[in-house]
Amino acid sequence: QVHLVESGGGLVKAGASLRLSCAGFGRALSSYAMGWFRQAPGKEREFVASISWSGGKTDYSDSMKGRSAISRDNAKATMWLQMNSLKPEDTAVYYCAARHSTEPVGAVYNDREQYTYWGQGTQVTVSS
Repeated sequence: QVHLVESGGGLVKAGASLRLSCAGFGRALSSYAMGWFRQAPGKEREFVASISWSGGKTDYSDSMKGRSAISRDNAKATMWLQMNSLKPEDTAVYYCAARHSTEPVGAVYNDREQYTYWGQGTQVTVSS
């Protein structure tokens, strides 16, 4: 069992930056691919970014590409999402997710159905 806890959300103005953190407990995260998703009120939970178990491969949604960076430190069992140039449409609850991954090269997963473990979410609100 993997327990994930997000932090770092808050209320910011458009153009600001935020760094979200996701701490993992229960098992070593070094064999888990991870990702960030977000859900705005009345909308489906959508993909934001993903990272392979080694950190060697990453992927981003079109809306976040160029404005965000996903990273991880397996020794610290922590993943981060640096978000820059935030826009009001980035307002949502942000969730981190993990799934066991044994691919030698490492793979990224962009579909929420592919993930097993989820955190409770952290609210990000961007005012105009």
